[in-house]
Amino acid sequence: MTSHAIRHVRVTPIAFRDPPLLNAAGIHEPWALRSIIEIETDSGLVGINESYGDLPMLEALAKAAPALTGLSPWALNEMDTRVAALVAPKQMSASEFLGQQVSLAPGTHVSKTVAKVISAFEVAMMDLQGQLANAPVVDLLGGAARPAVPFSAYLFFKYAEHIDKPYPPDPFGEGIAPEQMVAQARRMIDQYGFKSIKLKAGALPPDQEVAAMLALAQAFPGAPLRIDPNANWSVATSLKVVEQLRGVLEYYEDPAPGLDGMAALAAACDVPLATNMVVTDLKEFRRNAEMGCPVKIVLSDHHYWGGLRATQRLALMCETFGLGLSMHSNSHLGISLMAMTHLAASVPHLSYACDTHYPWQDDEVVQGGRLKFEDGGLRVTSSAGLGVQIDREALARLYDNYLSTGIRNRDDLGQMRKYDPGFTGHQPRF
Repeated sequence: MTSHAIRHVRVTPIAFRDPPLLNAAGIHEPWALRSIIEIETDSGLVGINESYGDLPMLEALAKAAPALTGLSPWALNEMDTRVAALVAPKQMSASEFLGQQVSLAPGTHVSKTVAKVISAFEVAMMDLQGQLANAPVVDLLGGAARPAVPFSAYLFFKYAEHIDKPYPPDPFGEGIAPEQMVAQARRMIDQYGFKSIKLKAGALPPDQEVAAMLALAQAFPGAPLRIDPNANWSVATSLKVVEQLRGVLEYYEDPAPGLDGMAALAAACDVPLATNMVVTDLKEFRRNAEMGCPVKIVLSDHHYWGGLRATQRLALMCETFGLGLSMHSNSHLGISLMAMTHLAASVPHLSYACDTHYPWQDDEVVQGGRLKFEDGGLRVTSSAGLGVQIDREALARLYDNYLSTGIRNRDDLGQMRKYDPGFTGHQPRF
C-alpha cells in the first residue's frame, strides 16, 4: 500500500522586485521577501504554499518543520498541536509587548507566530489533500459559493523609482498628484477590469490625499472607494477627512490608532469602519464585540489568522455578529493569490472585493507565468489542490535574488530614512 505520510519539508526564501510605494511606516524596499513551502510525501507528491519571508518567519518554519515528519496530509489538527508546542513565543515583558504593538503590519507581531506557521503548513497540506482526492482546495472547504472572486484596484502614492536604483523604474511612474493617481487607477482598471478602488493613505498630508480621493470619485463615478491611512491620523484628523469625503467612501479603513481610537471615531462617524489592524485575532474580535462593534468590517488574512479553516470560522463569526468581511493583502505572488481565491470563493459571507498587491509585482514563481484577472476577478481553478505548480527555474532565480539582496527583514522606516533622514515613523503623524 502506498504511503502518503509526510517525509520532508522544504522552505525556500525568495525576493522579487517591489516598487517604491509609500505608506504610513515609510516606503517599500526594492525587494519584497517571501518563502515557498514544499511538503513532500513518501509517495512523491508535493504540496506547496507561499508565506512570509522575513528572518523570524524562516526560523520559525525551520523549527516547526520536523514536527510534520510522519504525519498524514489529512492530520491538520495534529499538525496544529505539534506546531503550537514548538513555536509558541516566550512570555514577553510589558516593554517588549508595547514595542511590538506599534508595528504597522499585524503579521509581524510575535503573537502571530503560531498562526502564521500553522497557516503556512496547512495550505500546503491542503494542496496535498486536493491532489489525493483529485479535487480543488475550494471543494475541501465546502465548495464554491461563487465562481470568481472580485478584487479591487489597490493604489499607492509612490515615487517614480527607488533611490538605490537597483533596476529600471516600474511602468506606473510617479504617483503623487491627484491626476497621477487617476492615471494609476485607470491603468489598473483598463488592464484588470477592477470595479472597486482602494487608496493607501497616511503617507502625505491629509489634504493631498483627500484631493486624490475626490479626483478618483470624479473620474470613476459610482465606483466603490476606500481609503486606508494605516492608523496614521488622529481621531480629530480622521473626523475632518471623513467629512471632506462625505458621500464618497464605501468604507473607512483603519484611520485612527487602536480599537479605542476607532470606537471614538465610530461614535461620531456614519461611514462603516474596516480594519486589518485592530481585529486580528479572536481576542480582539471579542473586545470589538464587547464594545458594541465599532469596527463593522474585518479584513481577514489567512496568513496570520491561522489558515484557511480559521478564516472560515472568522467568516461565520462575522456573519453571526452582523459584520462585513473581506481580505487584506501584502506583497505576494501567485501561490498566495490562488490560496486567497480558493478561500474567498468558499466563503458565502464575503461582503466586499478583496485587496491584492499582485498588480504591483511583475515576477512570478508558478508555471505558466502571471495569473490572469478577468473582469476584475480571479476564477477559482477546478484543478486538483491549489491548481498551480512551481516553476523551478523561476524559483532558483528568485532564491538567487534573496541571496544577493542582503535584505532579511522588511524595513519601510529604514528605507524611508534614505530619502528623509529625519523621518521618525511616529504614529499618528497627522
